[in-house]
Amino acid sequence: MKKIKSIIILLKKGELKFLLKGISKRINSEVNAFGFKRDLNENFKNPSALIELKIRLSNNIDNKYFKDENSNLGLEEENIKNCYVAVNNEDIPCYRQWLMGYKQNEKIKSFFKGSFPILEKNEALLEAAFTLPSFRGKRIMPDAMARIAERGNDIGARYVITFVDVNNIPSLKGCKRSGFHPYILRKETWFLFKRKISFMVIPECLLEKYNTSTK
Repeated sequence: MKKIKSIIILLKKGELKFLLKGISKRINSEVNAFGFKRDLNENFKNPSALIELKIRLSNNIDNKYFKDENSNLGLEEENIKNCYVAVNNEDIPCYRQWLMGYKQNEKIKSFFKGSFPILEKNEALLEAAFTLPSFRGKRIMPDAMARIAERGNDIGARYVITFVDVNNIPSLKGCKRSGFHPYILRKETWFLFKRKISFMVIPECLLEKYNTSTK
């Protein structure tokens, strides 16, 4: 039902090209993503944004700032917990991201359809990063992401993981600056509307490409 509603909304907005692209992807495609991990026990100096930030849990008032469809993936509607925001000195949100512990494994599996490994008790998943357009260019992502990741200590996590498309250079650099290192490769393939997710060792050629592109 949700998929049908989404299609109707897109059609009303005239997003036929977007729909056709989605259909084409599901006929035959392959997308690779690096899995990143940060060990919270390792010493790391977090980067600083160009503006002063504070990290706190999101509240209902913050929702009005995140009405852009790209910022709202449906995590709120599924009541997935531990949504954090980075705010400026006026308490205005600049950035939002979810930090999910192992106790939310079932919700993660259901919502993301197996896109992530099952979390161990000492692991947390950091996902759905979004910087508000008016605050972009201020180096907010690495600062906020690093500090939100450290909140993993509050839910008993030593390791925090996240995933980024191998071709998304800005986000790859952001992860690196936030203290994350690639540790696994996720391969998502579609063929005739059937989806397959697999996790594997990162090939040396992709690691070399990553190291070169994130210097």
